[in-house]
Parts: sequence; structure tokens; C-alpha cells
Amino acid sequence: MKTRNLTFSIVLTLALCISGGQTAKAAGPPSNPTGGGATVKGTVRFQGTLPNLKPINMAADPSCAKLHGAPVPAQEVMTDSKGDLQNVIVFVSEGLGDRKFDPPTQPVVIDQKGCMFQPHVLALRANQPIEMINDDSTAHNIHPVPANNREWNKAELPGSKLAESFPREEIAIPVKCNIHPWMRGYVAVFKHPYFAVTGKDGSFNLSDLPPGTYTIQAWHEKFGTTTQKITVGASDTKNIDFVFKAI
Repeated sequence: MKTRNLTFSIVLTLALCISGGQTAKAAGPPSNPTGGGATVKGTVRFQGTLPNLKPINMAADPSCAKLHGAPVPAQEVMTDSKGDLQNVIVFVSEGLGDRKFDPPTQPVVIDQKGCMFQPHVLALRANQPIEMINDDSTAHNIHPVPANNREWNKAELPGSKLAESFPREEIAIPVKCNIHPWMRGYVAVFKHPYFAVTGKDGSFNLSDLPPGTYTIQAWHEKFGTTTQKITVGASDTKNIDFVFKAI
């Protein structure tokens, strides 16, 4: 009887150890069985004479205008002194084949603050939650106008939050506020994780790419799109730059 109990105890212990080792993996970058992931990085710049854009006029709603101590520059074209271009979406447009990627469960956020959409350009995954926050003391509404997704239009009272998602890829969806016509932005939706939105220095970084040949596309709301092809091997790091010119 003691031998039988000892055998059962050993089997049970082994079973618990084996099941304990099979923990669920957290969502993250896709694995690359052929080798280490590659990185493609670079900078997007504007070359030429910048278009003459008028500052944003918020006079129609004094509660918005008083939130800013100076005129608010237009957001369609934002560069630094070197011409580094902000709010450009850089992404893999071809080369991933039929690979599929699970969307993150962590939401991305659009803040309505100072009667502006922040950020002006947002990128996320298809079916990833998008949280919309109204941090102003006035009401807003958020109204995306997609071509490949369902259109919706939701009012937001001060201090409120809303949640939505977009199930299909689309680059890029215009977003507006019907109450404040100067409030405009864009949301880009991707079925894969290889995208970035340039910041103030115009830089981007696409990491953990499987080895292969890709078309990399840069999209800007005013200057359109430009593309480059690149081939990367396992653990490669390659630099490419994009230049937009006035149209």
C-alpha cells in the first residue's frame, strides 16, 4: 500500500510540474522561426518651400480659444528647422504574405484636449480597442469617416470616455468633430504590427521584421505616399530615408 501511494505521489508531482511549465505566452511581436528579427529605421523629411497654412481659428467657441495663449499652428504640415516631418505613417505595405497576427488587447488613446485631437495621427491594429477621452470642459463628438470600415458618430460630454474598434485595415481614416470644424485627425488601421508614426524628429523604427523583401510605404495627409523596396536578413539593421516635396 505504501509503494502504491508513493508511486501515485510521484506521478501527481510530475503532472503538476509539466502542466505548470506550459504557461500561456503574453501577446507580443511575432516570432521568427528562421532567425532573429530585422530592423528598418530612418527619417522622413520635407524638402522645398513649406505651404502657407493659416493658424487654427477657434473663435467660434470662446471656451476653446481661451485654452490657448497664442494662435495654434495648423497641423497638416509639422516640421522642425531641419525639415524633419512629423505625423507620417511608415509601414510595410507588401511582403508579409499570408502571415496573421493577433491584435493587442491594450487600447490606444485619442485625447480631446484643448479642442484638438491628440495625437493628430494615430495608428493601431485591426480590432485593437481605441479609447476616446474628452478632457475638455466643453462637449465634443468624434466622427470617423472610413471607406473600408463602419462609420460612427458619437457625442462626448466633458470628462467622458468611449471605446470602439475598426475590424478592417485602412490607411488612413479621417476623423472630425462636427461641433468644432477645425478638429481633424487621422486613424490608420493595420492587420500587422509593422508600422510607426513619425514624431517631432521625423524618425521611425520598424522592428522584429522576419527576413524577406518588403515594400515600405510612407503616407502623409497632405503630400500623399512614397515607397521604397528593401531586403533584410536575420538580425539585420538597415536605414532608409523618405523625402516629401511640395505638390
